[in-house]
Amino acid sequence: QVQLVESGGGLVQSGGSLRLSCVASGFSLEQNAVGWFRQAPGEEREGVGCTANSDGSLNYSPSVKGRFTISRDNAKNTVYLQINSLKPEDMGVYFCATDEVPFCGSRWFDPQSFGSWGQGTQVTVSS
Repeated sequence: QVQLVESGGGLVQSGGSLRLSCVASGFSLEQNAVGWFRQAPGEEREGVGCTANSDGSLNYSPSVKGRFTISRDNAKNTVYLQINSLKPEDMGVYFCATDEVPFCGSRWFDPQSFGSWGQGTQVTVSS
């Protein structure tokens, strides 16, 4: 059974940093793509990045490129999202997701491309 558990969220001042973790079980992160998404109150869920070990791809949305970094520890079956220079507009619930396929694909930013999700971790930014 596929399970994803996010952690690492919290309250941070604008300009601060956080590292979110996504621990996977029931499938291998090394062989499958994982996406990171976020959802602000009243907004649609949006993709912020995707990683796939199969082709080494790392994709980021334009709004976070240069501030967000995805990394992975295959031995721990864990993917990380390092968030730097936090802005108030980064606030929301952050989710990791997988569809148990080896590539991110051209529509990695679309939540419909992923079938399994974690419960999310809240990121709050104070200005």
